[in-house]
Amino acid sequence: MGTVNAEITIKNAVDTANAKTGLIGKQDVRSMTANAVVDTGAASIVINEDQCQKLGLHVMEERKAKMADGRSVACKLTTAVEVHWKDRSWICPALVVPGAQSVLLGVIPLEGMDLIVNTKTQELVGAHGDKVELMLL
Repeated sequence: MGTVNAEITIKNAVDTANAKTGLIGKQDVRSMTANAVVDTGAASIVINEDQCQKLGLHVMEERKAKMADGRSVACKLTTAVEVHWKDRSWICPALVVPGAQSVLLGVIPLEGMDLIVNTKTQELVGAHGDKVELMLL
């Protein structure tokens, strides 16, 4: 399987909530668009330090993460971000990996947005077509 990329928008979820309640204007919601690498081996969404600062995210805790090459790296887990792909979205914390070259879109936001990788076309598609289906526990 080759590399699958997807254009996503990442927003600071606290800013979005504050804009909905009128504490800040919609134009003040910090966000960024990225051509993310879809990584089914990653759990959440991975960003780097610069992206974390641009989004104004706060660090909740530090964790060790195992990289694809087997290295263990100290990372930061942030407050929530909203991940948007087309008409779908999911809220989850971001993992800040020092020196990350690309935004990685992992399986938790993929599952939350009901997305899978179509291995024939090398693109993201709805697991249940165009209708978003949530998996309830």
